Amino acid sequence: MIIGTAGHIDHGKTTLVHALTGVDTDRLPEEKKRGISIELGYAYLDTPHGQRIGFIDVPGHERLVHTMVAGASVIDYALLLVAADDGPMPQTHEHLAVLSLLGIGRGAIVITKTDRATEGRAAEVEAEMVALVADTPLAGAPIVTVSAHTGEGIDRLRTLLFDAANAHDTSAAGRVEPQAFRLAIDRAFTLQGTGTVVTGTIHAGLVSVGDELALLPGASGQLLYARVRSLHAQNQAVTTAYAGQRCAVALVGLARDAITRGQWLAAPAAAVASDRIDLRLTLWPGEARALRSGAHVQAHIGAAHINATVALLDADLLPPGGTALAQLVLHAPVGAWHGERVLLRDAAASRTLAGGTVLDPYAPTRYRRTPQRLAELAALKQPSTTQRLAVLLTVAPHGVDLVRFAAAQGLPAVHEEILPIAVLRQADQALGATQTEAFQQAALQALHAFHERQPDELGPDSARLRRLTAPRLPLPLWQALLDQLASQGQVVLHGAVVHLPSHGAQLSVTETRIAQKVATALTAARFEGAWARDLARDAQEPEPLVRTTLARLARRGELHQVVKDLFYPPETMRKLAALARQVGRAHDDVVLAADFRDATHLGRKRAIQILEHFDRIGLTRRVGDTHKLRGDCTLFEGTIDC
Repeated sequence: MIIGTAGHIDHGKTTLVHALTGVDTDRLPEEKKRGISIELGYAYLDTPHGQRIGFIDVPGHERLVHTMVAGASVIDYALLLVAADDGPMPQTHEHLAVLSLLGIGRGAIVITKTDRATEGRAAEVEAEMVALVADTPLAGAPIVTVSAHTGEGIDRLRTLLFDAANAHDTSAAGRVEPQAFRLAIDRAFTLQGTGTVVTGTIHAGLVSVGDELALLPGASGQLLYARVRSLHAQNQAVTTAYAGQRCAVALVGLARDAITRGQWLAAPAAAVASDRIDLRLTLWPGEARALRSGAHVQAHIGAAHINATVALLDADLLPPGGTALAQLVLHAPVGAWHGERVLLRDAAASRTLAGGTVLDPYAPTRYRRTPQRLAELAALKQPSTTQRLAVLLTVAPHGVDLVRFAAAQGLPAVHEEILPIAVLRQADQALGATQTEAFQQAALQALHAFHERQPDELGPDSARLRRLTAPRLPLPLWQALLDQLASQGQVVLHGAVVHLPSHGAQLSVTETRIAQKVATALTAARFEGAWARDLARDAQEPEPLVRTTLARLARRGELHQVVKDLFYPPETMRKLAALARQVGRAHDDVVLAADFRDATHLGRKRAIQILEHFDRIGLTRRVGDTHKLRGDCTLFEGTIDC
C-alpha cells in the first residue's frame, strides 16, 4: 500500500513521516537548507502483518502543486494534515480538492502540532475539518491528533495505518482481472555499476527481472525498449514487483538522457501514448464558474503534466460539481489507459479545476460528438472489462479490434472467456451478433442484385462484394462472415468469386456434350477469344443452343464473356490478367490501353474490351481514360507463364 501526505506548507508532513518511519524524506541539500520539501520524498514502514508500507511525502508550497499531484496520483491512502495552531489554510483546501478529484476516498485527517496549540484549539480545528471534508470522498475519515515533537498520537496513527494496509491487501487479493505492467516514472538517475535506474509507483500488473519494457512516449513518437536488469520494490531487492509498490527499475538499453519525469515504463503489449483522450470529467464544486469547451488547462496524468484543451462532448457547459464526457486535446502525447485518473488545473497553474477518469486513449479527431461515438463512450463506462467489451460490441458498427481494445484497457490480451458467445471472431477482430446478421443480409441482397444486373457472370469476387456491402468492415471479419454464410449454405465460394447457390445451375446432358466439343476451340483462340457463332459452326451445333450453353458456363465461372457472345476460358483470362498486372505495376498500378495492347499483341479495340471486362469484374477500376489495378482483388492470382 502507498500512503501519501497532503496539506499546507509547514504543517508537519515531513516531520510526521520521520516520526512514523525514522526516515527523513528531505534528501536534497536545498530542502535541508530551506527547511521545506521541494521534491517528492519516499519512506517505508514494515507492519506486524509482514507487509511493507510505502510513503510518498509531497511538497506543500503553492508553487509545487504539480509535484504534489505527481505523487498523489498513485496513492492508495491519504493523510491530510492540518496544523492545530493554524487550522485549514489555502493548500489544505487545494490538496483536498486534488485528493477528491483523483477519487482517493481512503485516508485519515491528521491534526498536527498539538503541542503548539492553545487548550481547545485542536477540537476547533477538528470541527473545521469535519465540515471541510463533509462533501468529499474523505467524509467520515478517522481524525487523529498528533505531536511529532512529544510523540502524542503517533502510535495510534501507526496502528491505524497497519490496519488500513491489511485491509488494502485483502481487498487487492480479490481483484482477478490481469493487467499489463505500467509504472509512472517520477525520477531517473545513473547508478555506478548498475546503469540507468528509474523509480516510480507501479499502477498495474507486475514486472520481473529480465522482462522487456517499453518507454513511452518516446522521442519523435517512437517507442524505446529496455530490459530489466534488477528491481527494488518498497526499498528491498526483489525478482518481481507488483502493482501498488514503489519500485526502482535498473534498465539495460536506455540512456539516462532519454528519460524524463512523466514518462511510463509499460509492457510492450500495452504501450499506449496518445495526444487525444476521451474521459469522464467532474468540475470541482468550489469553482465559481462553469467550464466551457475550448478551455486551456494543465493536465496531470500519472507523473506527467502537460498543456491541453478541453472539448465537452455531451454538454455545452459543465457546471461546478457537474460531470460530463469530454475530450482532452494534449499538446504532446502522454501515456494513458482506461481508468487512469486525470487532474486538470487552470492554464496558469494557480488552482485545481477538475478531475476525471480516462475512458478511451484512442479518442477520434472527427465525429467525436456523434450519437455513435457517445454510445461507444457509454459502453466504456461499464464497471468491468467483460461488460465494456460486451456493450461495445453491440454498438460498434464495424466490430472491435481486440489488440487495440486490450492495449487501451491496459490488458496484455483479450482472453476468450470475456468475449460474448454469439460474437463473430476472426484473428484479432470481433463483430457483434446484430452487426453480423445485418452484414450477412446486406451481402445476400447485394448478390441477388448483382445476379439480376449481370446474369451472365457467376458473381463478384469477394473483394468487390465487400466494397458493395461493407467497405469499412475489416478484411478478416469479412472473410469470416463469408465463411459463415458458406457453411450455412447461403452462398457458394468459387475460388475468389461469390454467388448464390441458385445461380450456379447444373448443365444438362446436351450442354455437357457441347461444352466438351467447344473446349479445344476456346483454348486455341488464345487472346482473341472465341465467338459463339464460330464455335457453333465448328462444332456443327445449333447456334442458339451453343449460345445458351456458353452463357450457362459463364454463370458457373467456367468461361468469361467479355462482350456479348465473345468468350474466354479461365486459363486464358488468367494470362491476360497477369499481363495487365505486369503492365500496371510498371506504371504505378495504372494500366494504359496502349501498353496492354502491345503486351498482348491485340488490336486496340479488343484490348479495350478486355480491360473494360476487368473493370466490371473488379480486377481494375476506371479512372478517367485509364484502368487502375485494385490492390484488394484476388481474382486470377498466381504466377502464370504467358
